[in-house]
Amino acid sequence: MRALLHSAISACLLAAAPVVAPPFAWAQSSQDLTRALELPQGAAGKTRGIRPSAPPAETTATAPETTGTAPPPAARPPAHAMAGQPMVAAPGSGEVSITVEFRTGSAQLSPSAMRVLNSLGGALSSPRLAGYRFRIEGHTDTVGSADLNKALSEERANAVVDYLVTKFNIDRGRLTPAGMGEDGLLIQTPPDTAEPRNRRVQVVNVGT
Repeated sequence: MRALLHSAISACLLAAAPVVAPPFAWAQSSQDLTRALELPQGAAGKTRGIRPSAPPAETTATAPETTGTAPPPAARPPAHAMAGQPMVAAPGSGEVSITVEFRTGSAQLSPSAMRVLNSLGGALSSPRLAGYRFRIEGHTDTVGSADLNKALSEERANAVVDYLVTKFNIDRGRLTPAGMGEDGLLIQTPPDTAEPRNRRVQVVNVGT
């Protein structure tokens, strides 16, 4: 009798539990990537140089919090990137951060990386983004030396560009690879810390 009662209670609890969607599941489609990378009409591209080592989310989220005003249209939400899933900012932000899995210590794309890049390739091939150019930034975590990570991130950024050009016939002139290494950590960590969210590719709309 006790076992039957326990089973009945468990069944009720499971039935009442809310269904929680995976974080950023909505960001996996080419359409969502397109909306994020497309700039508002009349807006200039991200023409700044290579960004410093500050986490991207902090540079855009702090001002609205201290002033109490609503964030601007291009502001990005705090970063909660999930391994293997694109992390898309607000529509019109001009940037997305995606986790692209590589073979350990190499620039060889994994099958899961290709699936993520297929969504990105579909977005970059869309008529809405056809007139824009993009910087493809390769990022690493802090495991290993800074020099090795810099070189590895450059190889990985080039690998992403090669994949997009080959598979989606995107004009190579629209894509500029940039190896960031440990610069611009999404999640600040001490040296030699394995953090999957820092091993990512940042796609930045630099305008027409």
